[in-house]
Amino acid sequence: MDRHTPMHALPEEIQKMLPEDKVCKYCGVSYLILHEFKAMEEKVKAMEKEMKFYQGSVEREKRLQEKIKSLSQDLEQYKIDNKSKTERLDRL
Repeated sequence: MDRHTPMHALPEEIQKMLPEDKVCKYCGVSYLILHEFKAMEEKVKAMEKEMKFYQGSVEREKRLQEKIKSLSQDLEQYKIDNKSKTERLDRL
């Protein structure tokens, strides 16, 4: 997991704040942690969306592989048919 390290220290006024001023009065979570938590939630949502796309792509790839196999077999049959027709025409 990537860890965000701020390039600049917190402003002095925030550093001097009392602890009870830096936490949510409802849940007791630090506002800075809450911000990071919300950012992580957004990342998780994006990754879930990407996973759904890739899950579908595996199934699509499987179907496409089957179609390629079928088309290859058809091509081979057409080549055989073409060769036999060419041989018949050459005999005429």
